[in-house]
Amino acid sequence: METPIIPLVTEEQKQAEETWRKSIPAQVFLNYFFAINYHIQQGDDALGGLQHLPFFRAHQAELVEADEQAIAKLLHACWSTEYALRATAELGDEDYLRNALHWTFPQAYHTIMAGLQAFLYTAGVRSNNPSLIRREVGRLVVRNAYPRPVSFYAAGTYGDFSIHRLPLAGYKAGLHIAGKEIDAQAQIGQFLRTTRKMKAQWTRQQVQANPNTALRSQKTGKVLDKWTASHWQQITWRLGYTTVFDLLGRLQISQTSREIERYVESEIDFKLFHQSLLNIVSYLNGIHETYVAKAMGLERYQKLVAELPKHLQHSFVEERLHSRIEPILLDQEPTMRVAA
Repeated sequence: METPIIPLVTEEQKQAEETWRKSIPAQVFLNYFFAINYHIQQGDDALGGLQHLPFFRAHQAELVEADEQAIAKLLHACWSTEYALRATAELGDEDYLRNALHWTFPQAYHTIMAGLQAFLYTAGVRSNNPSLIRREVGRLVVRNAYPRPVSFYAAGTYGDFSIHRLPLAGYKAGLHIAGKEIDAQAQIGQFLRTTRKMKAQWTRQQVQANPNTALRSQKTGKVLDKWTASHWQQITWRLGYTTVFDLLGRLQISQTSREIERYVESEIDFKLFHQSLLNIVSYLNGIHETYVAKAMGLERYQKLVAELPKHLQHSFVEERLHSRIEPILLDQEPTMRVAA
């Protein structure tokens, strides 16, 4: 009787290994957003010391009624999208949240972008152009318009990126959920570098595809296929700064693309992913709302919140007003009063 050959790796183990391998990209993506949320949670207070920033203290705007209506429209879009994102979390078990990624990814991105546009409107930037918005908010991040937890950014040319305001970003990022600040900063640093690298490659592709902008060989006049460091330096100005808003831009995954399926089919903690996204959304929307309230004047902002549509009445919007915005503005300007 032959001795049966017992395989070193069973079919079940092979399947588990394959599932784990497929899950790595999704796990890394979860790690990145959890790391951002973890880094935010380490901030000094509810909005990371926003009220102490000279940029915030100097922020003001002359707004006529038409301006306030435009801002209100942007905020309504911001809040309605955040409402939908929160509703998914309340309704969903693990499987529901897994399949909800098709809409929760873009929802998280669009709610923050709408709030950002409302803030930019009060800063004199009134555009729907995504590239212009990304460029302007990059400048504001560098100018310290944002609290320390989200003031980090990457700069520099391809192959020579530099990370700013993340002192621990140079450490090697692991494949595990951040448990310490060093883990969080290492993962955010890696996220910044990979995102800036992708942006540089995409920008090169766009530049070289246009006969008017393409870099050419000085000898032959033909469009260059291979680039040196000096060629990359020539397009660095087109990249702007890479900030948390570029990282959030990675959530713009097409509902029809195979990319999203990679996440849906993976084995990761979807509830943790969703909660991390919600916390980041709430934090950034709170910053933008505080800027808008300061520009409008607290009483006018309170009136805007009081007159919200029914589904937004007595919701997270009002909670942020009372817990974050009013304490900051009332502390900064003793003459401000809470509307009755």
